[in-house]
Amino acid sequence: MAEAHQAVGFQFTVRPDGVDLRLSQEVIKNIYLSGVTAWKKRAIQFKNGVLAGVYPASPSSWLIVVIAMMSSLYIRIDPSLGMIDAIKDNLPVVPSLSRDCMSVQTRAVLSAILFATGLWLFLIYLLRYTLKALLSYHGWIFESHGKMSTSTKVWLVRMPVELSGGPYAVSLMLLSLPHSHTVFSPQYLDSVRPLLDSDQYDQMEILANDFKDSKAAQLQRYLMLKSWWATNYVSDWWEEYIYLRGRSPIMVNSNFYIMDLLYVTPTHRQAARAGNVVHAMLKYRRKLERGEHAPVMLLRALGTVPMCSSQMERMFNTTRIPGIETDIVQHLTDRKHLVVYHKGRFFQVWLYTGGRHLLPSELETQFQRILNDTSEPQPGELKLAALTAGNRVPWARARIKYFGQGVNRVSLDAIESAAFFLTLDDEPQGYDPAKTDSLDSYAKSLLHGNCYDRWFDKSFTLISYPNGKMGINAEHSWADAPIVGHMWEYVLATDCFQLGYTEEGHCKGDVNKGLPHPTRLQWQIQKECQGVIETSYRSAKQIADDVDFHAYLFSDFGKGLIKKCRTSPDAFIQLALQLAQFRDQGVFCLTYESSMTRMFRDGRTETVRSCTSEAVAFVRAMEDTSRLGLFRKAADTHQNMYRLAMTGSGIDRHLFCLYIVSKYLGVDSPFLKKVLSEPWKLSTSQTPQQQLNLVDITKFPKYVGAGGGFGPVADDGYGVSYIIVGENLITFHISCKFSSADTDSCRFSQNIQKAMLDIQGLFKAENDKKMVELGTHVQLENGKKHI
Repeated sequence: MAEAHQAVGFQFTVRPDGVDLRLSQEVIKNIYLSGVTAWKKRAIQFKNGVLAGVYPASPSSWLIVVIAMMSSLYIRIDPSLGMIDAIKDNLPVVPSLSRDCMSVQTRAVLSAILFATGLWLFLIYLLRYTLKALLSYHGWIFESHGKMSTSTKVWLVRMPVELSGGPYAVSLMLLSLPHSHTVFSPQYLDSVRPLLDSDQYDQMEILANDFKDSKAAQLQRYLMLKSWWATNYVSDWWEEYIYLRGRSPIMVNSNFYIMDLLYVTPTHRQAARAGNVVHAMLKYRRKLERGEHAPVMLLRALGTVPMCSSQMERMFNTTRIPGIETDIVQHLTDRKHLVVYHKGRFFQVWLYTGGRHLLPSELETQFQRILNDTSEPQPGELKLAALTAGNRVPWARARIKYFGQGVNRVSLDAIESAAFFLTLDDEPQGYDPAKTDSLDSYAKSLLHGNCYDRWFDKSFTLISYPNGKMGINAEHSWADAPIVGHMWEYVLATDCFQLGYTEEGHCKGDVNKGLPHPTRLQWQIQKECQGVIETSYRSAKQIADDVDFHAYLFSDFGKGLIKKCRTSPDAFIQLALQLAQFRDQGVFCLTYESSMTRMFRDGRTETVRSCTSEAVAFVRAMEDTSRLGLFRKAADTHQNMYRLAMTGSGIDRHLFCLYIVSKYLGVDSPFLKKVLSEPWKLSTSQTPQQQLNLVDITKFPKYVGAGGGFGPVADDGYGVSYIIVGENLITFHISCKFSSADTDSCRFSQNIQKAMLDIQGLFKAENDKKMVELGTHVQLENGKKHI
């Protein structure tokens, strides 16, 4: 163990004449530097706490207000309108502060300071509520492309002044609770109308009206109380009941993945790439701890509308701990090691030396030592991580019974308290244009691997391949994909454009061979426990083998052409997915699209129900005759629903919370049961690009990411993730199950491609028609001139 290595520096010998102490100067130096680093972190945390407490002002602004107030008294001007004199006359009679012990001038100065402090605090809260009022304005998001109202122009002018950086989260609005009529409003009933026949729709309408008249008001009152008390009335219940209380395996069913750069591999040396990437992650974590990351903006070009970043706080040092009835998310601070898995062995690697991060070259050395290690796994160690891939209850019981004491507990603590988990894989992955299924294999490797070579409970597992490719498998309960994506964008840009590699592909910097070697974690896994591990592995492998995955690159056109058609790229793709779904299955289905609600404090996601009546009308028209007008109407409807979801006016999270309240109160609601049991046969999500300033893809077009994906949500449905890269590329990640005779990921990708091209054809036909009309008009004008 590394602790044992450090203990060598402190030795003593007991002699008849006393105790002889021998201290290692190097170890004492490391201890001193570690202490300095810890105090620096405490100082930074204290500073950030002060800055957050007085935002949007600064501590120095207090001094300015005090000086201004004192100066006014010096020139015999009283801006307080007599309040300073009132404070002076009512100072508490304390021996050290009594009137008898203080001169008139001292009391005047103290009174002025107290008034100035009160004025300063008043201005802070006034500015905060002003900023909240500005951030509550959502009119801009509903305006047509290229048009801007006067109120929005005034708002845009004011916002950059108010939002000048700092801990802006205190000024974000709380997620407002929709009115109880959500459940019977046209918004909900319209979302199910295209999916139900007349009898089914009438029955649903009866259930909704019955709920409205009998139980809705009572549940809404309790939910209103929670919305007043909590910073977000959805997020904690969403984390607990959607994620942590689930007892089925989280591998495939919950965890998601993110891929590496699509076309570029900076080095083909596995240890070197892992060294740079891990070092870049440590830099990201340090900036996160110090509050140095710039706010993520919704309107990036204008630098306005910040999004809540509270989910980032649990990115590192976080593990999902299994329980019998519910899991918990354990978040620690200041973890200084990571755990590495390679060929069935677990190693602990320290990330600091002498009070600083290990350099990339030092990390490369450590990882290469692990790759060179030829020791065999201990009994039960090879597939140990399969416990995190199987059902939660057996894992929770095994953890209590077999990992509660001794070396097993010490080793498990090392994994669960690590900054994150790293797997050094031994099979190459990545995009290969010569192999049509290369992205499919890459996706499945990231999503589930061999079912025992990722620790699925860690906040994320970093995966390194022998050809230099990387990737991430992330646990979902603590955060959503854009949070991990933000970190990954920073890491890839830092790896390629700041750290770099030598000509031989190694990390830059001197090689330090004096570092203590990585430490093997020790296990004593009983035969009975090995049986539990094997059972979890077989359960997980059955799930993994059933995943039918296909990822492909759509390069016929991209965001650039779609925007020229004056429509939303997301609406374009969503309607293409509806068209592809209908062609693939012959029916329409309830469709889930994830929309973020991070404009509000602690916001996570809301559902956009993409299968609307307008979308259905467009798809049916496409199968008959092309109708561009129906497309535009369906696209506008989709965009409006997406905007409603973003601004806290969605319906699904509200219905979910009403259902939770009903369960607490023991209230039976057939309507809520029906709504919450509806299957999402088509589940979709867009991976956003958030930090476009990190890499200029016009100069470096090959440095683009491939996005990420997730497993199928329904047994007989599809999961589709997509990322719009630059102006001319869209990457799709499609999942379904082999066990379903109705689904096929490759077939669905072909339907998506055809749908995209067919919709493009609508705009091309309209453009050709306009060109013909323009040509005819020109000919007529020329003919008139000739006459």
